[in-house]
Amino acid sequence: MRKRWWAIVAAAALAVTAGAVAVAATDTNFGTHLKGRYEVPLRDTDAQGQATFRISDDGSSVDYKLIASNIDNAFMAHIHMVTNPGDPTTQNGGIVVWLYPSTAPVQGPFGSGRHDGVLAEGTITAADFVGALAGHPLSDLLAAIGDGRAYVNVHTNDGVDGTNAGPGDFPGGESRGQLGN
Repeated sequence: MRKRWWAIVAAAALAVTAGAVAVAATDTNFGTHLKGRYEVPLRDTDAQGQATFRISDDGSSVDYKLIASNIDNAFMAHIHMVTNPGDPTTQNGGIVVWLYPSTAPVQGPFGSGRHDGVLAEGTITAADFVGALAGHPLSDLLAAIGDGRAYVNVHTNDGVDGTNAGPGDFPGGESRGQLGN
């Protein structure tokens, strides 16, 4: 009787674990909240945002929406990926996807004043990858997100000489949000 009880407990635990894995595999939405305190180094700013993503049913693309508020002079936004070992929340990584504008700007780069609302939205496929993910499948980006090695950030530039002068002038990034775990 005792062996049977343990077999039932083990089977139930396995079923619960398998169910959790199945639910995680079907989770097609993810996102992050962006703030200056998540930037590396942290930024003293009221800028914030929200990035939401939805994986297509066939897994070949990801739709996104990036909202930025209380921010001045936004001129770029990306998904970055950390490739070095260690805590990815304390490191900066290279650009792997352009979110705003959809490709590297030809002129500028300078922001255009105050922004509150949707900064960018679109669809990402593997063809959009640059940097460390160029030529890789979409599954590699999703793995980096799942591992917590990817983040979204919005860069600002007021076009005046000197950088990192304060809100509206953080070319390396003013607000950031970690994706994944």
